[in-house]
Amino acid sequence: MRYKVVSMGDALKEFLNKSRFKPRLMEVRIQENWEQVVGKTIARYTESVQLFDNKLVITTTVAPLKQELNYSKDRIIRLVNEMLGEEIVKEVMIR
Repeated sequence: MRYKVVSMGDALKEFLNKSRFKPRLMEVRIQENWEQVVGKTIARYTESVQLFDNKLVITTTVAPLKQELNYSKDRIIRLVNEMLGEEIVKEVMIR
């Protein structure tokens, strides 16, 4: 019986895609790169960024920022998915 030779990187990617850890890893990647995705000003006033079932939940107490983020939902989805390299975020919720 022959086994297919796969690189360590490809094997790790395949494992992560099939594991239950993938959503949490995507959430951590979003949190780490949040400032580069939305800019310093927005990142400074954002309290938390969480990922639940392909929904990105952004929490802030600054009312004008909430309004700005509501207008930019499509742009945020596009930028985050580009940063991740795959279509993970389908919806943005502002709290």
